[in-house]
Amino acid sequence: MTKKQTFEVDMARLEELVTTLEESELGLEESLEAFEEGMKIVKKLTGVLDKAQERVLVLSKDEEGQMSLDGFDDVEEER
Repeated sequence: MTKKQTFEVDMARLEELVTTLEESELGLEESLEAFEEGMKIVKKLTGVLDKAQERVLVLSKDEEGQMSLDGFDDVEEER
């Protein structure tokens, strides 16, 4: 399984957990277990995204080692 597939699978699982917590009437223990699993997934996905951002920054350096982040500002403004 590739990293992208793992990321996508983890995101899908997180969405399932959120939906379950929002829509079902789990008991306290089951709710805590689902929440705990979700938080572990969030921590893992945050690490993956942080590493991806670092890679983008490295790849965005020009020949002189200066950062070139022109595209990042455009993306932020669209949100």
